[in-house]
Amino acid sequence: MFSTTAKIRPALRPVCQAVLLSLYGSALFAASGAHAQTTDTAPAAVQPAQSAIQVVNVVGSRRATSSATDTVSPVDVIPLSAAAERGGQFDLSQTLTNISPSFNSTRQTGADGADLVDSAALRGLGSDQTLVLVNGKRRHTSSLVNLFGARNRGNTGTDMNAIPMLAIKDVQVLRDGAAAQYGSDAIAGVMDIGLKRSIGCEAVAGYGQYSAGDGKNYLASAYCGFALAGGVVGVTGEYLDRGRSDRSEPDNPRIIGDSKTKNKTLYVNGDIPTGVSGNSGRFYFTGGVQTRDASSAAFGRGGVGTDDIPSRNSAAMYPDGFVPFINGDLDDRYVIVGHRAKLGEWNSDLSQTYGYNRLRYDIANTLNASIANADLLAGGRGISPDTFDAGGFSFAQYTTNLDFNRYFEGLVGNGLNVAFGTEYRVEKYKIFAGEPGSYIDADGVGTGGNAGSQGFPGFQPGDITNARRHSTAAYLDLEADLNADAKVQGAVRWEKYSDFGSTVTGKLAGSYRLAPSTLLRGSASTGFRAPSLQQAYFSSTFTDFIGGVPTDVVLAPNGGAVANLAGIPKLKEEKSRSFTLGATWTPTDALSVTADLYHIKIKDRIVLSGRFDADNYPELAARLSTLGVGQAQFFVNSVDTKTQGLDLTASHKSTVLGNRLTTFLAANFSKTEVDGIHAPASLAGYEDVLLSERERLFIEQGGPRRKATLGFDYITGPIETDFRIIHFGPQTLGTFSGTAAGVPNLKYEAKTSADLSVTYTISQNAKITVGGNNIFNVKPTSQNADETDNGFKYDSVQFGLNGASYFARLHVKF
Repeated sequence: MFSTTAKIRPALRPVCQAVLLSLYGSALFAASGAHAQTTDTAPAAVQPAQSAIQVVNVVGSRRATSSATDTVSPVDVIPLSAAAERGGQFDLSQTLTNISPSFNSTRQTGADGADLVDSAALRGLGSDQTLVLVNGKRRHTSSLVNLFGARNRGNTGTDMNAIPMLAIKDVQVLRDGAAAQYGSDAIAGVMDIGLKRSIGCEAVAGYGQYSAGDGKNYLASAYCGFALAGGVVGVTGEYLDRGRSDRSEPDNPRIIGDSKTKNKTLYVNGDIPTGVSGNSGRFYFTGGVQTRDASSAAFGRGGVGTDDIPSRNSAAMYPDGFVPFINGDLDDRYVIVGHRAKLGEWNSDLSQTYGYNRLRYDIANTLNASIANADLLAGGRGISPDTFDAGGFSFAQYTTNLDFNRYFEGLVGNGLNVAFGTEYRVEKYKIFAGEPGSYIDADGVGTGGNAGSQGFPGFQPGDITNARRHSTAAYLDLEADLNADAKVQGAVRWEKYSDFGSTVTGKLAGSYRLAPSTLLRGSASTGFRAPSLQQAYFSSTFTDFIGGVPTDVVLAPNGGAVANLAGIPKLKEEKSRSFTLGATWTPTDALSVTADLYHIKIKDRIVLSGRFDADNYPELAARLSTLGVGQAQFFVNSVDTKTQGLDLTASHKSTVLGNRLTTFLAANFSKTEVDGIHAPASLAGYEDVLLSERERLFIEQGGPRRKATLGFDYITGPIETDFRIIHFGPQTLGTFSGTAAGVPNLKYEAKTSADLSVTYTISQNAKITVGGNNIFNVKPTSQNADETDNGFKYDSVQFGLNGASYFARLHVKF
């Protein structure tokens, strides 16, 4: 991404600084005063974070001019330095959840692999409808596709927690459709994570736990930036140990709460000049690796006296019942190498990006009940292995970009920026089978033990997948300063995929300054999201007994024998139309307000269907039985949605009792509705199975329809106090029984929490922070545990179910 060097307008600078210092110093900085910084910054200009407030990198613009301009689309710039130094949250997803109202991330419990990877999204849409960049380059998604019990069901997403917070300079959120600029996934918007590249060293040690005494967090993180060959290289290392929490009642054989994770992360980010005699060429690079040992708890199994013996348990192994643990071994890698240089009057950027994410499952504290029962029938005690390698999956992405831009002074009014480029991307997806004991049925047909490892049956040899595709893209991006008050931006992008064809998207945006304090802006765009390889090729098979006959229950890959027999068409891209209209108002140096309305329509959204079987579709079940399949579900393009909302921000800087007080308000009001279900011809008339009421509510209200943050930052001498009020709107979620059976939907009332922290500056290079999150210990609305997704009185909702927590941090520079 190319951008420009420009200082923030002098009239806006005090307000911008005020906003930047609020909410852990991590305010949402409205783009009315945001200007871009050149990607060819000289080493002398690279300074520690506290002096880098004059300029910011702005996502959504490829300008190459040095003139001061305002962005035409809403952009939030969220500095992360203060949050990393003294914030109450220890990972990026939860930090952004409590800062940015348009950002949604739900920490799961009881959702299998989704407990191990927090998915994130913008504006209430799916996690795979938000594009994530790092230093302006596309970041790979997780190999995980969210399935059972998960928010963003059927979606893939980006694992934000694979990047250590101390390595991040800022997170920029473009709240506008941008597929014409950046390609697939940018329907809801774009998030660009900018990494540090400043000279100096710092370290953070943190500890936190819930007031209930569990969920202990230990954090050790360090960053060091040093000069190298005329450039700067920053290195960040982090260790984060998050303990398991449990909110289940004493008589509930479950573990409900945070999964257990141990993250070890290393990131490097830097650039080195390559030019001579004034040539501005620079070689830049980013590299990151994280290993994560994670563990979530599955549903509990009953002991002696329950019908779980011998079907799901063995009296010899777990007479009192047990909870299987779904352990995940996650490996995430990311590399960017590139070179920027001047070619005549044009700026050029050639880069190669590599991303890899792998998740392998090891199921512990479990058994294969069929093995135990076979042992019992053979005269043994009824023993099975208690751990199994259940297989897993991986996703790799290789992206090559070549970009050019140039600013033509005085052309088309005051000037025209021209940018164009190409992209070639290769993606690979694999599924690995587990060991035989994780999926076999050892005792045969009957009333004996169920096949596979309890908690998570392993992937079978028939699920093994090795899929690949490539795409080619070209774009043209124009930005013109028509005069001192009016700006216009247009972009068009062509993209062709090897597996479903080509698409063309476009965007038109503009802004007009009505008065020195008032700016109007708006945009219209088309967008698309390519079906992920995870959606197209995910395969899961386990054996169940239907009428005494062993049959397969299959989540069938697109284009496979089961999907083809069921008449499921080939997946194609989701298409969108987006409109925004907004204004910024800065009447004084101390006050700034922004408001942006948006309207997003998505056609042919990909959803994970319900299970089709003999009870709900006898004719299809009869056809599937010829393949030995008793139940099947599929990914299919079948849903149209409409999302409308309002983003609002306001910041104010004042002096109270001779000390500085910064106040900040940010709010998002959003409503998503399913306004069309288009079943394939083979499933016509069975729309209620394709998308049940429960699944529809996951799409419409997987996140709260309103969210607001009100923050106060007060500084007096060496003491800084941060107080935030965070409001989460109501949610309605479905039940297992459904309203057709007379069971009402689950109503979660609006909830408001409060966070408080106090920081004491010990010296110029050291500060200590203590504080609490959700200090009034607010919990979600209690529900009927028999009807929730996880079998507990609270579903996994964005508000969280763990209650109050407390933390302490020590930050030092050296």
